[in-house]
Formats: sequence, structure tokens, C-alpha cells
Amino acid sequence: MAQGPEDRTSMSIAALENAPKGAARSDAIDRGLLNPIVEIFPVGAVKRLGTGWGGWFSESVHASIGRRIEFRFRAPIHLLVMYHEGGRRDGETIIDGLASSRARSFANKLTFVPAGRPYREWHETGASTRLSFLYVDPVQFQKATETDYVPRIYFEDSIVWETAAKLKRVIEGAREEKARYLEALTNVLALELSGIDDNGVRDPSLNRGGLASWQRRIVASYIEDHLSEQIPLVTLAGLVRLSQHHFCRAFKQSFGLPPHAYHVHRRIERAKVLLAEGTASVTDIGLTLGYAQTSSFSVAFRKMTGRTPSEYRREFK
Repeated sequence: MAQGPEDRTSMSIAALENAPKGAARSDAIDRGLLNPIVEIFPVGAVKRLGTGWGGWFSESVHASIGRRIEFRFRAPIHLLVMYHEGGRRDGETIIDGLASSRARSFANKLTFVPAGRPYREWHETGASTRLSFLYVDPVQFQKATETDYVPRIYFEDSIVWETAAKLKRVIEGAREEKARYLEALTNVLALELSGIDDNGVRDPSLNRGGLASWQRRIVASYIEDHLSEQIPLVTLAGLVRLSQHHFCRAFKQSFGLPPHAYHVHRRIERAKVLLAEGTASVTDIGLTLGYAQTSSFSVAFRKMTGRTPSEYRREFK
């Protein structure tokens, strides 16, 4: 039976991870099975799910609380790390040529590792932790800009985040007709990463019309703390002292989604963590996140991910 792109990806991950270091692993890469991926130690310490299509590849990684894990990576491709959830009791993030970070809180932050740079990160997880790895061919970036990209550790940029999240979603559900869209998103991501200054802050002119950094933090934190509730628009606007009309425009400019869509998106992202942990039933997870019926939770989850909650959970077993 012919294999689709996702079938080939699953085989590629197994072939690369099981290959010994040295000639066998290099041969696996040379045969085009898969770009090099982040090595995670100890093997089996996390649940990881990879999806690829064409020249694009992404991974979802989940680690439960109280685990010690280590990431290592050096390859001729760029790596963008998206930290969706979590925190650590101890740990360090290191990119060659850059001051390391021992920050304990990293939810909603990003780390960018340019091609060829050694990257190492270890955690003693203090909370359920979920992150994504996006692997990008430098050739794709060069189509957009000839910038020499510099490494960044734990920076915040809502525009880069939303573009990366959109790129990941398209990779996960990509088919041949989406190739041009993937190329366009990759070009946008390249331009956005090149617009960050040496302190990891985007040029204010690129963020004009959006929420101020303090407003983004307040609103995002409030939504995270009230995921299971219906949040009135007037409440969010009041938190940052804006009219509802002005708030809606500024919110979308900053987060890439309208307030309600962002709220739903964060619910589903939290659901992914709970489903990966495997301790609560699908029904209980839906109720925890504010869905009165399992069917409504399943519809919302499938609309965003292309899979039912049960199908998503099975991929982590």
C-alpha cells in the first residue's frame, strides 16, 4: 500500500532515532529520511509526536511534572522552540556564543537556534511542560532575506509566535496544495525573526496599533486563569483601560486572533496537555475546560486540530 507523507514521517523518526551515532545516522540523513532532530535524554522521558510534509517538519513534546530532561541539537537547519506550557525547578538553556539562561518560567516564550549553533537545555520540570520544535531549512529563509540570523533565548514576540503557530498547524494538516502557503508562511516568519533587535524586542514600528507589553501580559494571564469560563469582552477591555472596539482591534494586531478565537485556541492547547498526560477522561477534560457536553468539546478540538480528542490521545501512547 502506498504511504502518504505522514506515514513516511513516522518511519523517518524511528529510523533516525534508532540509528547509532556516526555513519549509520549520517547515512539516514543523507538518504533524505528526515532532517536532524533534537536529541532528548533520557530516551522515553517525554512523549513526542512529529509531523512533516515536504521540506517542513515540526514536533510536539510533552513532559510531566518532576522529570529531568535534556535537549541537545546542532544541525545545518534552523530550530525555533515554542514553550506552550510549563516551568522548571532548576535548569539551564545554552546556545553557543550567547549568555545562558536559568529562568524558571518560560511559558509562551520562544528560543531561536540558527543553523550550525550548538544548543543544549536541561530541565527539572516543576509543572507539566509542553513545547514545540519547528525545523526550518535555511534555504527557505534566504528566499525572504539574506539576514544573518542571531540566536535568542526565551524572548517574547506575539507576532512571531502566531506566525510560528500557524505554520505548525499547516504542517500538521498539509497536503500538496498547501505547499505555496507553507512557503509564504516561512517567508513571513523569516522576515519577522529578522525584525528583532539584539535585546529580543521587535521594532515598535512593526507592532504599531497593538497592545502594549503590559497590556498583553495582563490579558494573556487573565485568559489563562479563566480558560473554563465565558469571558465577557467588556471585562478584558476594562483590564487594559480601552474601549471594546479599540481593544478588539489592538488584541488581534498583537495576538493574530480575535479575543474569543484566542480564548478557544488556548483551551484547546491546554486540552492537548491533559490528553497527552492520559490521566483524565475525554469527558472530564472537556468539563474542566468549560464545555458542557463532550460533543461540543470534540467538535471544537477537531475543528482546530483535524483530529478528535481520542485520536489525538492515541498518538501519544
